[in-house]
Amino acid sequence: MDIRRMCPASGGYWRVLGLEYLTTKEQFHQFLEAKGQEKPCRETEESAAKCFFGDRCRFLHDVRRYLETKPADLGPRCVLFQTFGRCPYGVTCRFAGAHLGPEGQNLVQEELAARGAQPPPVRNGLDKALQQQLRKREVRFERAEQALRRFSQGQPPGPTPAAAVPEGTAAEGAPRQGNCGAQQVPTGLGTSTPPSSPVRTCGPLTDEDVVRLRPCEKKRLDIRGKLYLAPLTTCGNLPFRRICKRFGADVTCGEMAVCTNLLQGQMSEWALLKRHQCEDVFGVQLEGAFPDTMTKCAELLSRTVEVDFVDINVGCPIDLVYKKGGGCALMNRSTKFQQIVRGMNQVLDVPLTVKIRTGVQERVNLAHRLLPELRDWGVALVTLHGRSREQRYTKLADWQYIEECVKAASPMPLFGNGDILSFEDANRAMQTGVAGIMIARGALLKPWLFTEIKEQRHWDISSSERLDILRDFTNYGLEHWGSDTQGVEKTRRFLLEWLSFLCRYVPVGLLERLPQRINERPPYYLGRDYLETLMASQKAADWIRISEMLLGPVPPNFVFLPKHKANAYK
Repeated sequence: MDIRRMCPASGGYWRVLGLEYLTTKEQFHQFLEAKGQEKPCRETEESAAKCFFGDRCRFLHDVRRYLETKPADLGPRCVLFQTFGRCPYGVTCRFAGAHLGPEGQNLVQEELAARGAQPPPVRNGLDKALQQQLRKREVRFERAEQALRRFSQGQPPGPTPAAAVPEGTAAEGAPRQGNCGAQQVPTGLGTSTPPSSPVRTCGPLTDEDVVRLRPCEKKRLDIRGKLYLAPLTTCGNLPFRRICKRFGADVTCGEMAVCTNLLQGQMSEWALLKRHQCEDVFGVQLEGAFPDTMTKCAELLSRTVEVDFVDINVGCPIDLVYKKGGGCALMNRSTKFQQIVRGMNQVLDVPLTVKIRTGVQERVNLAHRLLPELRDWGVALVTLHGRSREQRYTKLADWQYIEECVKAASPMPLFGNGDILSFEDANRAMQTGVAGIMIARGALLKPWLFTEIKEQRHWDISSSERLDILRDFTNYGLEHWGSDTQGVEKTRRFLLEWLSFLCRYVPVGLLERLPQRINERPPYYLGRDYLETLMASQKAADWIRISEMLLGPVPPNFVFLPKHKANAYK
C-alpha cells in the first residue's frame, strides 16, 4: 500500500494502489483502520499477551475472525513446518491448516526444534541502520573519493596510503611495550559521526582494518575448468541457483544489480545480492555508467557483503541500460571504462571480473582490442559472450572469434559463453582454449546440463523427474520468499518465468538426432505421457496449470505475461 502526501489543492489523500480519493483526514484514518482489520496483529499472534500498541493498534486481534475471512488454504502441507518444525508466518501462511491448533495457535514440532532445525541463514542482507545512512547520504566513501580525485587530476589511482596507527599501538617493526593497548574502533560504515573512545584490548592486534592489501596480496580467483552459471536477470534468483548447484554448477553469480539503486538503499536491489550457504564460489554483478557511482558502490560492497568476486556488466544489450551509457555502451567509452575498472579495482579486496560481448555493431568486433587493456587495468578474469549487441540471439555465437580472443587475452583467463546446450557443445567450446565456460540459456532450458557435462552423457529425464525439480524450486521459493500470500505469488511468478524457457526443451528420447540445438525451434509434438506434453506447451495457460499443481489455484483474474521475449527463433 502506497500512501502519498495530502494534496495541496484540495486537502485530500491519494491511495495509489486502488486509486481511491479520500477527501478528509477522518476518511483517511478510517481507511487505514479498515485495511488494518483485514490483517492479524503480529503481537497477539505470537503470544497470548496483550498487544503492545493497545487501542492504537489498527490490526485485527481476533484470530478466529481473521480465519473466517481468510481465503482457503492452497494445500494441506506446509514446507516450512515439515522442514524446520515451525512456520514463522503463523495464521497468515497459505498452508496454515498443517500447523494451526484448534484455537488458532501456531504449533511447533518439538523433535525438529530440539535438534535445532532452522532455516539456513541467507547472507548479504541489508541492515536497517545502513539503509537509513544510505538514504540520508551519511555514508562516506574515503577510498573511492581518493581514487576519483586522482582521476580528476589526470593521474591513475595509486596505492592507498596506510591509515595512521591507532594511538596506543606500536609502529610496525617496533617492540611492543606490554600486551595491552588501546584500539580505535570505527563507528558505523564510514559515517560522519565522530569515532568512539578507544577500547582497551588485551593480546595481539591485527592490522586488517588499517592496512589495505596490496594488489599482489588479493585473493586470487582460480576457477579454470569450472562450470560457471551466468548471472540471469529475473530467472537467476536464489532458488534457481540452488537447483543448479545441486546439479553440479561450480560458480554462481547474483542477478545484475544497478549501482545507483544499491547506493540509495533500495531493498529490492539489495535482495539480488543475497547468497545461500550452498554457494561456495559466489559473486555479484554490478551495472553502471559512471566511475563515481561504480567506485563508491564497490567500496560499499567490499565492506558489507561476503562475495568471492565482483563482476562488471559490459554486455547488457537492452536500450534502458545502453542509452544511459552502461552495459555494452562502455565498450565504446574506453576512458570511462578504464576509470571504472581502475577505480573499482583500487577499493575492492576481492578479484574484479568483467563480462563483455564481441562488440556493439554486428560486424565491428571490439573485444580483441579491449582484452589486452583489461589485462593491464588489473582485471582478474573476463567472460566473452560470442554475440554483438545488435545481433542479440538471431545468429549463433561466434566461437571462432572467441578462440582469437583467447590469444589476445593471454595470460589473463578468458571464459566463453554462448549456445551451450549439451556436453558436445561444451567439449567443442573447451577446444578453443578458453579457461572455462559460462552457461546461461542452456541452464534455463535444462538445469541438469551441468550433470550431463560432468558425466559426459545425455540424460533422458522423465516428466515426473522434471516435475520433482519444479517442486523443489517451489519449496526453495517458499523458504526464501515466504509462505504467506505475497511469498506464494512471488514464487509463482518466478516459476512461470522459468517455465517460459523450460517449454523449449525436447526430451532426448523423442529426438531424431542428438543433440538438440539451442537455436532450433522444436515443432509441436505429443510427449510420451500427458505431463510431458503439457510441459512442452508454448501457451501461458498451460504454464499456469503446472503452477497450480505445485502452489494451488491462482487468484481470480490472474494474468501472466513473460518478461523475457528472447527472439531466439526467427
